[in-house]
Amino acid sequence: MQFDVVKKDNFFILQISGRMDAVHSSEFEKECAALFEKGMCNAVVDMDNVEYISSAGLRSILFLAKKIRTGCGEIRFCGLHGIVEEVFTISGFKGMFPIFDTCDAALKN
Repeated sequence: MQFDVVKKDNFFILQISGRMDAVHSSEFEKECAALFEKGMCNAVVDMDNVEYISSAGLRSILFLAKKIRTGCGEIRFCGLHGIVEEVFTISGFKGMFPIFDTCDAALKN
């Protein structure tokens, strides 16, 4: 898994690529914790380059969402497709979070 961060307006854009699974989920949580230390309160999670997500990856997303919502922030997702979109649908995450086709659309709403 690769993890890049871009700050735009009052959002941190988390660009993830590769696999979000048990091997990489703790790394994702550590990276997010460091961003909270830097003042992150709103996030757009760009899943366009995520190849696979497991239950451990979903747990990491819940960790991020809980931290953001506790701080009265917003979390949005974009770029879901293929197996990642299917997992979001089956798990009910599509009903829990705002989902957009692109990062630009996520930032505008």
